[in-house]
Amino acid sequence: MLPAIPDLRQLRYFVAVAEEKHFGRAAARLSMTQPPLSQAIRALEETLGVELFARTKRSVELTPVGADLLPEVQRLLANAEGLRPLAQSLARGEAGVLSLAFVSTADYGLLPLLLRDFGTRHPRVRLELTEATSDVQADELLAGRIDAGLVIAPLPSRHAARLSWLPIVREPLIIAMSTDTAARVSSTAGADPHAEWLDTPISLRDVADAPLVIFPRRLAPGFYDIIMDCYGVAGVAPRVGQEAIQMQTIVSLVSAGMGVALVPQSLRNLRRTGVVYRPLCESVPAIETGLVWRTGEVSPVLAGFIEIARAHAAIDA
Repeated sequence: MLPAIPDLRQLRYFVAVAEEKHFGRAAARLSMTQPPLSQAIRALEETLGVELFARTKRSVELTPVGADLLPEVQRLLANAEGLRPLAQSLARGEAGVLSLAFVSTADYGLLPLLLRDFGTRHPRVRLELTEATSDVQADELLAGRIDAGLVIAPLPSRHAARLSWLPIVREPLIIAMSTDTAARVSSTAGADPHAEWLDTPISLRDVADAPLVIFPRRLAPGFYDIIMDCYGVAGVAPRVGQEAIQMQTIVSLVSAGMGVALVPQSLRNLRRTGVVYRPLCESVPAIETGLVWRTGEVSPVLAGFIEIARAHAAIDA
């Protein structure tokens, strides 16, 4: 019974005969005798159900089908020969695919740094990037749809046994407000409303009447509670105004005068007309962003990314 598909040995024989146009020379090139070569080519033709060569006593020529098939077979053999080095590259984490999700806040500080270093060290790895909230990332990880994620701590305790966590960067919360709000606060404090506002700390008590623009608590309850605790430290009861999922949307609502927002310090890199960022007078906890992945499921590519993340964590420590 003939095999359903030809093997690589038969395909190499086909290429040798096609290029030499002579069974004897092809056999010598392949370090074999002519009869088994002829038999192998016949078997290949029977497997494919077509004639590849037009044979005479003096010559061997490719049939039209054989001529069209030759470049395809050559390409297939070249790909097969590349399997070993590709497999070794995959094992070393030098090639492959890494599916990475990230919270929107990471896009303005941590993420570009990690991608730059990873791309330099692993240029052959294809990155699949997805922006997602922390809760979505946990679900995607546990479902096996992403390899790792950049999230804001803390992780839900129910996931602790199945997910590994690497803290990378800690940064304080700052307040984002409209330029009109900033001018009003400066005027109330007796400061020059035209002065540089960026590095002048203010208290949440100074904006107690402004609505708070924030994300829904279900998306990142730990982060949400930290923001609420900041108001508690200041002795102010927050008044939640608008809710939005993406940090860019929150800042846009602030620019439109819809309220103020507490955001990680790296959000200063999100330049938006009509928005001023200021540090807080109150002592507030730092926001911790880190890498999370499924415990015990570390591919060579992911191991390379974790190594780079650890290096950045050491710098920030």
